[in-house]
Amino acid sequence: MPVTVFGSANADLVFPVESLPAPGHTVLGGAWRALPGGKGANQAVAAARDGAAVRFVGAVGRDPMAAIALSALREAGADLSAVAKTEEPTGAACICVDAAGRNQIAVSLGANALARAAGVPPLAPGEVLLMQMEVPPDENAALIRRARAEGALSVLNLAPAAPMEPDALRALHLLVANEHEAAWLAAHLGCASSAAGLHAALGITVAVTLGEAGAEAAGKGGRWHIPAFPVHAVDTSGAGDAWCGVLAAALGRGVPLEPAMRRAAAAAALACTRPGAAGGMPLAAETEALLGAG
Repeated sequence: MPVTVFGSANADLVFPVESLPAPGHTVLGGAWRALPGGKGANQAVAAARDGAAVRFVGAVGRDPMAAIALSALREAGADLSAVAKTEEPTGAACICVDAAGRNQIAVSLGANALARAAGVPPLAPGEVLLMQMEVPPDENAALIRRARAEGALSVLNLAPAAPMEPDALRALHLLVANEHEAAWLAAHLGCASSAAGLHAALGITVAVTLGEAGAEAAGKGGRWHIPAFPVHAVDTSGAGDAWCGVLAAALGRGVPLEPAMRRAAAAAALACTRPGAAGGMPLAAETEALLGAG
């Protein structure tokens, strides 16, 4: 089954620095780079490089930054026919990456704020729909309900954490959050921040990524914990997007959740060993090689 990704596309300005700047401080770094990014585009590239037929739906401006934002999607062979062109500037992110691979990110939504669920073509039964929170939450909510009506499998990565209608969350096939996003959502729902706690509160399958501690999931089919693959991190900025995109690609091929999560963990580990976000997404053969060595 194909994977449709509804989300953001950005031009990322990446600044390598020795240490991340503190409030009120300026740090000098090496040569900056302009790279394709945005959580939606990153995840779409990850899914495409993992072998999925990917359709990306979002919005960009009519400025030179649009070509940068869409470049990795084009190279990966994603269908961009439903990308809207707007008069707002293309979304952009400023990313500082320190010597340990840690990052600090500021994002300007730009045209991403004009992404609309109505621009998503009809979804096929069983098709995977992947979303994030760098587009208007109301548009995600509308699309989740559409996916339910059309028989598609909707996956929402709650990143960055932002309010979402509880009824829309309960209509999801799968919710993915990192530990900080899970804690934010749990505080709003009045439940434990574990995958099991969020599953109990929402009644849907929930996966929580835990960085070096791996990932956990809970749903009607049980509970799972997948360890992380140990690697030397160079840049962690695309790890979560690699995890989500490869998970969606695997689910689209009919892979059960537990082995799909293990594949996602391998891809995320590989993404940490490379600079940049979209450009660091691994190919299917690379992920399979790490899985075979693990």
